[in-house]
Amino acid sequence: MPPDRRSERQAALRVALGAEGLDGLLVTHLPNIRYLTGFTGSAAVLLVREDTTILISDFRYASQAPLEVGAAATVEIDQRSVWERLGRVLAARAAGRLGIESHSLTVRDAERVSGLTRGPVVPVTDLVEGLRAVKSPEEVAAIRAAAALAQDSLAEVLPSIRVGQTEVEVGAMLEGALRRRGSEWHPFPTIVASGARSALPHARTSQKAVAAGELLLLDFGAQVDGYCADLTRTLVVGARADERQRTVHELVQTAQRRAIEHLRPGMPAREGDALARDVITSRGFGDAFGRSLGHGLGLEVHEAPRLAPTSETPLPPHAVVTVEPGVYFPGWGGVRLEDDVYLGPNGTECLSDGRTELLELV
Repeated sequence: MPPDRRSERQAALRVALGAEGLDGLLVTHLPNIRYLTGFTGSAAVLLVREDTTILISDFRYASQAPLEVGAAATVEIDQRSVWERLGRVLAARAAGRLGIESHSLTVRDAERVSGLTRGPVVPVTDLVEGLRAVKSPEEVAAIRAAAALAQDSLAEVLPSIRVGQTEVEVGAMLEGALRRRGSEWHPFPTIVASGARSALPHARTSQKAVAAGELLLLDFGAQVDGYCADLTRTLVVGARADERQRTVHELVQTAQRRAIEHLRPGMPAREGDALARDVITSRGFGDAFGRSLGHGLGLEVHEAPRLAPTSETPLPPHAVVTVEPGVYFPGWGGVRLEDDVYLGPNGTECLSDGRTELLELV
């Protein structure tokens, strides 16, 4: 059995609360609740104070919540209203400065919390997310397993991709393979974009048919034990790649490899982004790389840290990030290559297979 890290996570959060001058935190972002307690349901609030941790949910989780949470928190189930139960819980405790997750709580619910407590309510951001950015060995192993599952699913599907299939059909084959191989769910809507549509970094998979000689961009993920993998591969279907396709693919591949080889913990995020961006800019295509290089990966497919050209934040040791340079030319297409990378104390480790060679499905 892997070690149970929930108590140490809660202890670290209490240290962060003390540094912010808070007497408690109301956690409402479900991935944060899962991180701190193990609860995987769709409705709950979590109160973390110096002396207690209380999870409040509704009747749908009367059996599930105690099993998942165990000794990590006191579980209270309310048959009528989670908010009414929260009010009773707060009323039974001394008033103090209560933090709320301003990035996940609506204005209406924030006002509701203010009416339930006698003390001040303080909006905060990223207290739990800052803890989640540093991955334990078990978390890294889960992301590695999710990446392997995604890679195996792609390998299963590639021989079946044909000219004339729609993007939706290709996406359905890939998502089916992911589920058959054990992915708990799709961390994000699978992107299948062909031809000129591959120049849309976050294209919506469409009914467009894949034509011979077109670029086909596949951006997909898997989920294992709640943890996400996120991969992108770009290939050519029905013909050999032409000179421009080869040149652009080679440029993106070179930029990605440089970033993966030289990323280090402690490096400002913008310097990590520049590792790939400088390669692309030096070839005159800087304007075609309009996105950030990557993002953190864990219980969510987008989390801290962010490899952005505007971020001075140092990359934390033991973070997992995507490295996904891409260049996009409207009317022609785009190439993106993405792998999942662990920032270990001695350098980087690619958790996905890093197989970014140009695939030609002829």
